[in-house]
Parts: sequence; C-alpha cells; structure tokens
Amino acid sequence: MAMNDLSEFVRERRKSLGMTQPELAEKAGTGLRFIRDLEQGKKTLRMDKVNQLLGLFGYELAPVKQERRE
Repeated sequence: MAMNDLSEFVRERRKSLGMTQPELAEKAGTGLRFIRDLEQGKKTLRMDKVNQLLGLFGYELAPVKQERRE
C-alpha cells in the first residue's frame, strides 16, 4: 500500500465512521498531529503508531511484493 493509499484509506474510514481527526486520535491513543500527518501523506511515520491506528479498523501494515518495473 503506497503512502497516498494509506492516507486515503484512513481518511475515508474515519469519515465513514463520522469521526473527526481529534476523535480518531483519542480513540487510537495517538496525537492529533500524527493523524494529520498521516492523512496528509507524510513520508516518515512510526510504523508502530500506524499499526496502532490501523488496528482500530481491523488492519495492519504488512510487506507487499512489488512488481518489477524494467
């Protein structure tokens, strides 16, 4: 999953649940800044925090085999 895909996934899930960014941050046990950074596609985020958040939706980060571009 590319960072933009992850950002969109989290934003869409949050909105589908009718949650604000502050509500999601509180429920996930993360800071509001982390939620904002993630949804804006920041390239460097702590994977443990991302998994903590994704766990609320029943997901986690995992390795995905990339297609070779030759």
